[in-house]
Amino acid sequence: MSRPLALFAIGLVFGGGIGFVTAAGNGVTFTGHDHSDPAQHGTSAEQHAAMGHAEQHGAAGQKAELAAHNHTKAINFPAGPEAPGLEVAVIKDRMAGWNLQVVPHNFRFAPENASSLDNPGEGHAHVYVNGSKLARLYGTWMHLSELPKGKVEVKVSLNTNSHSTLTVDGKAVDASVTVDNP
Repeated sequence: MSRPLALFAIGLVFGGGIGFVTAAGNGVTFTGHDHSDPAQHGTSAEQHAAMGHAEQHGAAGQKAELAAHNHTKAINFPAGPEAPGLEVAVIKDRMAGWNLQVVPHNFRFAPENASSLDNPGEGHAHVYVNGSKLARLYGTWMHLSELPKGKVEVKVSLNTNSHSTLTVDGKAVDASVTVDNP
């Protein structure tokens, strides 16, 4: 190992150690906070929902996501040629699993705006398998590595950037397909 690299590594070890000792000596603790509680951020519930913290915390994050994002609120569009729509297909993958194809109409996937303010006609999709949410989707294709055996319903819904449900004349914009998984 070259001398500058060795000195750099030694500096990192001792510098990090001194930093932690100094922090502990001054009463600094490294505790987290409840991401589902907007008061922890000094923000309103709407501003907190736009922060998108929930997805960073695994199973606990899924519970926090439900608390932080209002999935019961709907953004309604009138029926007509400009209304958002959706088609889905599930195709058996030749190697393993299944491929989900999502074809939205009058809707744009906008991962760059996830968990932020709504813009008409953009957002993301939620993917459900037999009624249980599997994932968010930000594009038109998704590989489903495993599905339960038997008849399986794969459902996709369109959602706004803020996770509200998209509706047309009060009906959720979603589509589903049932596959038989032997």
